[in-house]
Amino acid sequence: MSTRRPPRAVVTGIGVIAPNGLRTDAYWKSVREGVVVLDRITREGCEHLPLKVAGQVEGFDAQALIEERFLVQTDRFTHYAMAAAALALDDAGLGHEAGEEPFSFGVVTAAGSGGGEFGQRELQKLWGQGSKFVGPYQSIAWFYAASTGQISIRHGFKGPCAVVAGDEAGGLESLAHAARAVRRGTGTVVAGAAEAPLAPYSMVCQLGYPELSTVEEPDRAYRPFTSAACGFVPAEGGAMLVLEDEQRARDRGAAVRAVVAGHGATFTGASRWTESREGLAHAIRVALDEAGCAPEEVDAVFADALGVPEADRAEALALADALGAHARRVPVTAPKTGSGRAYCGASVLDTAAAVLAMEHGLVPPTPNVFDIACDLDLVMSRARPAELRTVLVLSRGLMGTNAALVVRRDGDAAR
Repeated sequence: MSTRRPPRAVVTGIGVIAPNGLRTDAYWKSVREGVVVLDRITREGCEHLPLKVAGQVEGFDAQALIEERFLVQTDRFTHYAMAAAALALDDAGLGHEAGEEPFSFGVVTAAGSGGGEFGQRELQKLWGQGSKFVGPYQSIAWFYAASTGQISIRHGFKGPCAVVAGDEAGGLESLAHAARAVRRGTGTVVAGAAEAPLAPYSMVCQLGYPELSTVEEPDRAYRPFTSAACGFVPAEGGAMLVLEDEQRARDRGAAVRAVVAGHGATFTGASRWTESREGLAHAIRVALDEAGCAPEEVDAVFADALGVPEADRAEALALADALGAHARRVPVTAPKTGSGRAYCGASVLDTAAAVLAMEHGLVPPTPNVFDIACDLDLVMSRARPAELRTVLVLSRGLMGTNAALVVRRDGDAAR
């Protein structure tokens, strides 16, 4: 019987398209400095809606980054994903083409709402002008799997490809799915999520979420873990990571930025935030067990931070249940309060920030939060220097998913 250990999945590249940065370096600068970019929504057709504040991606030029043949058949959420994937591949030192190993490259993405902007435009043509005016790409651009398909086509990747429909926690699920693919023998997988939920049609659909913040003042709209918590603020954008077989990465001289060490997931039901305590705690324990990591080894937590008092209390209690007394000592942060919660993209952005935090020895702050109503060591005001070897990233979805991901600095993961 073979005693060879399965390959470790390591992060070698990060690509970010977010409201607070269109590249990884710009994103990290904003995150570590606690920059707030939440603002009144300016997207055409959204002015009259009760949702007033969001995190918008500004200055993104799709035509300068993506070929026209892809732009005409894709929605904004896929534009963000394609751009982030290309940035991640560049960061990993990989070419844009699969070359002679197309079956060694795969793609996994997660998506919440899909291509709402494209779909709305085509439906308006249908009802306003007739069916002959609806373009053929309507059938694929809205589809939640569009980003996986277009990234793989653009780069010639023919390895395992998938899309995760896992609620907001799908972002972490996409990274876990990619890590499993690497452990099963795929050399490289591009994984992550990007969202574009700020088209009028998409925004109207979101208005049914009771957890959504409709506060009109940007500096008050998203304050999780406080007595003033009033829901979450949505955002667009996201991130893509390159996960790679560790030995393959080292053989080509790539820098190993982190190890995707453990993952756990549960389901406790839509808006059942009290029940999410038990489900999230179990997901944390499973992730730590898979990583071979003791609770006291966790050096920082990137929180889900929904901004609903009941959900925030459940998250704090879940950390206490899973980490014991260490939960009161471990630094907790939620950088998304400065840029918004990008649904599936939010937890991938948090994972990117977690990797960068380990590299720079800083726990970034939680913007706009100055006092807390939960028993957590929440990092506020400014970044906190810390030696970070193991970071826990948490995510929960409005439909009831709970997920935890453990990322560890190279050399600190169990072999």
